[in-house]
Amino acid sequence: MCKKFLTRFAGFLMTLKGVVSLLVNPSSTSSIYDIEDGLRYVKPTILSVEFIKLQPEVAQVVQERYLAGKIELEALEKYPPGSLGHSYASYIKDLGLELEFYRSLKVDDDTSYIFMRRRQTHDIWHIITGFKTDLASELGLKAFEIAQMRNTLSVVILVGGIIRTLFKAPEKLNDTFKFIVIGYLMGAEAKPFLAQKWEENWHKPLAEWREELGIVIPIEIQAEASMSHLGQGAIEGLYQNLPLNIR
Repeated sequence: MCKKFLTRFAGFLMTLKGVVSLLVNPSSTSSIYDIEDGLRYVKPTILSVEFIKLQPEVAQVVQERYLAGKIELEALEKYPPGSLGHSYASYIKDLGLELEFYRSLKVDDDTSYIFMRRRQTHDIWHIITGFKTDLASELGLKAFEIAQMRNTLSVVILVGGIIRTLFKAPEKLNDTFKFIVIGYLMGAEAKPFLAQKWEENWHKPLAEWREELGIVIPIEIQAEASMSHLGQGAIEGLYQNLPLNIR
């Protein structure tokens, strides 16, 4: 009982540390990982992991602990234009990202594996779904993740993004909610992304991936979501727009 309490209290302190750090430096990606790691043992995260493992194809990958090996940007660039590999390389270069910008995590249970795999493939989800890196599109992707995984961090970021938009750009609320609805419906209809071994099929065209996974990109995403080059790219671009620095 005491050990359980101490573990949860340590998680609370880590989450609090992440929130405070984000207040001081809204562009700090490490603060977001502090928040997520601190939420590791809370009930919503436990329920999220249980929900994820109800999907047989995802449960198999979770049990296998599948993680990609080292990725070489130069090798990905050699894949044909329109393939996942070539598109991923272009995405990384265009946004000025590092291939492994995310915080690494020791995988010692199902939760840590899911955290790590989601971090590792975040930008692939962007590419396959067509969501760009402006705030509305990022929140659309968070809604997609919630539909697929019920993950706690995505809910926190989604709520934060809505509040940020309400106070900083209320004229964009309509578009923001439009993208959230689109993202959730896409995620609910699509096959589970967490089950995919993307890195074993870099050669596969994006169109083929999308057809297999049931992804149809709505015209709203194609027409209205503009690529936003925000520092360290997709994740940091959203994090520096969270509501914690409302003035």
